[in-house]
Amino acid sequence: MDAFFAAVEQLLHPEWQGKPVIVGADPQAGKGRGVVSAASYEARKFGVHSAMPISQAYRLCPQGIYVLPHGDVYGHYSQQVFAVLETISPLIEAISIDEAFLDMTGSAHLYKTVEEIGQKIKTEIKSKTSLTASVGIAPSKSVAKIASDFLKPDGLMIVYPDKVQEFLDPLPVTRLWGIGKQTSMQLQQLGIKTVLQLRQYPQKILVDKFGKWGEHIYRMARGWDDRSVTTEDQAKSVSNEVTFEEDLNDVEFLRRTIFALAEKVGGRLRRSKIQGRTVHLKVRFSDFKTHTRSHTLKDATFLTQEIFEVAKQLFLEFLPLESYVRLLGVGVSQLENESGSQLSIWDLDNQKKMKMEKVMDQIQDKFGKSIIRHAEALDSKPRKTARDKS
Repeated sequence: MDAFFAAVEQLLHPEWQGKPVIVGADPQAGKGRGVVSAASYEARKFGVHSAMPISQAYRLCPQGIYVLPHGDVYGHYSQQVFAVLETISPLIEAISIDEAFLDMTGSAHLYKTVEEIGQKIKTEIKSKTSLTASVGIAPSKSVAKIASDFLKPDGLMIVYPDKVQEFLDPLPVTRLWGIGKQTSMQLQQLGIKTVLQLRQYPQKILVDKFGKWGEHIYRMARGWDDRSVTTEDQAKSVSNEVTFEEDLNDVEFLRRTIFALAEKVGGRLRRSKIQGRTVHLKVRFSDFKTHTRSHTLKDATFLTQEIFEVAKQLFLEFLPLESYVRLLGVGVSQLENESGSQLSIWDLDNQKKMKMEKVMDQIQDKFGKSIIRHAEALDSKPRKTARDKS
């Protein structure tokens, strides 16, 4: 979807059409905390974008219309969008509230052309919601993802199998799925700015420098992505991860980040009415070496605190830190339906926690995630620590 939250607000407030709309925390005249959840295309012209500190957004666009999130409203429109997608293909992998992959392998014969599929999706969503969507169609998930962003807003981009390399080569490497600011900077140090330059770079050197990640970006540059569309019923794990803008070694900040990730994972599990037994922690260091640790619980859980306690213990195995951290991830696997693992009637403490967590989920769904958080996950800034120059 195109600037989904902001587009919904403009739809519900026609007088805001054509004006910069920023959904997120209260800017408090430039002194507010929190971040931008979404920015309309009018706001993006001023440099405002999602995940930007709300105070910075206000400095860039003080004349913007600032709106607190209305999670329940966005959820209503999201359900309508996914209802449309279900009429196109039964194989849907939801990436977020406003983004999904569809596998058209078994449904393509219902349409005369590939373009007809894309137009059908766009037309039906527009008809049912009055919102615009951008669609990318390609042989693989990673290329389809890039294509969907290519002609936003209200775009349709089709990349045919024999045109994948022609499409990818001139793009900046930052367009590839998974290449962020830090990776881009390290690639630039190697003289790599475009996908073509990355594709021409020796695989061995990329792997030597970036480890398994080097193999990943080598494949992405060629459009090689054999990952299949995974429906919710097929999901084997639920996880969230974050890549820091700057590599960090502030242990307390990293611990709080682990809690925030556990909070996100727990919320997703509860909303999907599933639980998991195995908690995973993923740590990627500044040299791109990636390590994972896991621990299996006796009983399945979806409680934030329980997920965090396990992930925290797994993180302690890396202390003292020998290098700066660039990515953290928390996940839960060995999933089962919530109804398949009932709490004991004697487990009053966890019963109270479960009720509290679900109430928090309901409040966040209605008013946005910035309205109520666990104290452990409240924003804090990492301490600046000088790097060892040796």
